[in-house]
Amino acid sequence: MNDIVGAMRPELSRDGLGVGPNFPGIAPNPLLSGAARRRTAELRGGTLALGDLLRWHEVSSDGSPRVVLVFDVRTAEGFAFRGIADETLTITHLTRLREGQTMAVRYRPAVQDHYVALASDVDDATIRHLVEVIGGTDGR
Repeated sequence: MNDIVGAMRPELSRDGLGVGPNFPGIAPNPLLSGAARRRTAELRGGTLALGDLLRWHEVSSDGSPRVVLVFDVRTAEGFAFRGIADETLTITHLTRLREGQTMAVRYRPAVQDHYVALASDVDDATIRHLVEVIGGTDGR
């Protein structure tokens, strides 16, 4: 039951996403999953990092597109890990995604489950500071 979406869509399985066994899997409907709602709330206050977008997969297109974004994440503390974001985007935002793009993400250092969230609430000055501290390009 933990990875029902991964069983139906192999590219969204732990192996397909390139993550380890601590990844809880993609929720079929994150609005109906208590764990997914808690994770989203925790990530809103998570620590900022930079994620280089590797690829994305559309999960559904009911209303706004729901996508799973796969990142190589770099933190200010010098850690790197594969990050997975489960996001609902606007069509405009979706059309602007490109592989290699560097984006600000939030993660939970105490929870190493590979989940991250787009940090769309941060301003340009904060992103420039992140780029200076962590390194990379500002591809927001």
